[in-house]
Amino acid sequence: MVKLNRIYTKTGDDGTTGLGSGERRLKHDLRVEAYGTVDEANACVGLARLHTVEEFPEIDAMLARIQNDLFDLGADLATPDTGEKLEYEPLRIIDSQVARIEADIDRLNQKLAPLRSFVLPGGSAASAALHLARTVARRAERHMVALAQRPDEAVTPAALKYINRVSDFLFVAARAVNDNGAKDVLWVPGKNR
Repeated sequence: MVKLNRIYTKTGDDGTTGLGSGERRLKHDLRVEAYGTVDEANACVGLARLHTVEEFPEIDAMLARIQNDLFDLGADLATPDTGEKLEYEPLRIIDSQVARIEADIDRLNQKLAPLRSFVLPGGSAASAALHLARTVARRAERHMVALAQRPDEAVTPAALKYINRVSDFLFVAARAVNDNGAKDVLWVPGKNR
């Protein structure tokens, strides 16, 4: 269990932060940007849950699991696999977490009306909040993919799969809370020309 006695340490006053391995990186480092954006996505999911907790308890329970997994993902990214032996077993996203979120997507997707166009974020407060979380998760994914492309960096394949599924889940959940797609706001190309 993590124990936090002090909130400020002053160790980051020089513009660096510590990774799980103890290595110091600049706060604008791509790895820090990646797990920071995962944290931002998690905060957006938390805001979305304000709109799902009472009206959509099944979806809210799924979102609660995702929030916990996003912390796991942040821990995974904050401890890069350098091949060196650590004093502890680093927390990694695993395939069963990917499989679980895929099952949740499939469960929600069964009830959705077929799409006739792209969906605009909105329709309800819950849907709009889930779409916001989705876009932040996509940004986290872009950072993670860029990080994985660097020859001196490593991102686990399961972590990349998981963040991709998170944004897929959030899209499907946004439609589910919009009366299973019946209240989706659809894009009309060129409508305002």
